[in-house]
Amino acid sequence: MAKKTEQQEPDSELETPASGELKGEAVEDEIDQLRNELAQALADTKTHQDQYLRTLADMDNLRKRTQRDKEEMAKFANEHILREILPVIDNLERAVEHAEQAESNDGLFEGVQMTLTQFGQLLSKFGVKHVDAVGLPFDPAYHQAMGQMESEDYPINTVVQQMQKGYQLNQRLLRPAFVLLAKAPVTIKNEDNEGIGTIEEKDED
Repeated sequence: MAKKTEQQEPDSELETPASGELKGEAVEDEIDQLRNELAQALADTKTHQDQYLRTLADMDNLRKRTQRDKEEMAKFANEHILREILPVIDNLERAVEHAEQAESNDGLFEGVQMTLTQFGQLLSKFGVKHVDAVGLPFDPAYHQAMGQMESEDYPINTVVQQMQKGYQLNQRLLRPAFVLLAKAPVTIKNEDNEGIGTIEEKDED
């Protein structure tokens, strides 16, 4: 019985290295798994960071666009009421013209002129200014042609007379100027052979 016991002890000592190798492999496997999980976590973090930065940029663009829309709305919020004021200015201008032609309307002229000046200051305060017309080439973006007038002083299709002022609000057309355009004067040309007078327009460059 004693001999059998002594023979079993070496066998138990031989099993120890194999057990250690298994434990070492298990540790390596666990380390590899942790490394993979860490790499995946870092990749997810990078993805989430990119998404956050894109969202932040989109929100910043939305804020800027909203601010621009707000400023645009503020610029033209008074467009309707200002358009309604324009006929009043037209009437005041006509009154000033009549007063200038009358013999004794000093008081009326001064009062209307003062009111007209105040209206001009009010419009300027809100960004309204009149459209330049007389002496300029016809521009359909700012002028509305009401007819033509013979003129030797202006080239063809140049504004020679303004029937009603045009206005713009912060560079946007509020109302076009009603104008008359220059056309070549009519001249009489005599035919030498037939002696008959014919009418034609004189060309201008």
